[in-house]
Amino acid sequence: MNKMSFTPFPRLITERLILRQPVDEDAEEIFQLRSNETVNKYLDRPKANSIADAVQFLEKIKSIIADKQGLYWIATLKDESNVAGSISLWNFSEETGCAEIGYELLPSFQGKGFMQEALNAVIGFAFKNAGLKKLQAFTHPENISSSKLLQKSNFLRDAEAEQEYFAKGELWGMTIYSLVNSGE
Repeated sequence: MNKMSFTPFPRLITERLILRQPVDEDAEEIFQLRSNETVNKYLDRPKANSIADAVQFLEKIKSIIADKQGLYWIATLKDESNVAGSISLWNFSEETGCAEIGYELLPSFQGKGFMQEALNAVIGFAFKNAGLKKLQAFTHPENISSSKLLQKSNFLRDAEAEQEYFAKGELWGMTIYSLVNSGE
């Protein structure tokens, strides 16, 4: 499972969204997403300072996808091509059948249920198409919106995983939520 192979790239469609593979033309909007103070508030990553940073990030994402190390979807509204946000699966574990899920959404799209749609589509894909057994999401304890979003999709706080990461010196103040594939 460390090397997930999805060719062609899986395009997912929800009631209002299209989740698609990133393209070079997304650079300006990726810059807006990765430089936004609200989006970055709870994320442990450097803020994008230029379009060049966004282009470099897109190149990194293309490499991750090509090397079968992860999937990264751009979320757009069905009737628009503008980037609303992104959602990804990565950090695949062959031995546990687990992957990490992450997401971000521009503030103008927040609070409208878009990420709930995207999250549910990717969960369905992960369990039905990718054969994953478990998804984990790492969120900042103060990011109440993210915690609520995960809980709405049946993720549960995973104190056991938090203890495992803490014991390995890898947990840096994050809350871990997990969702186990029930096989339905």
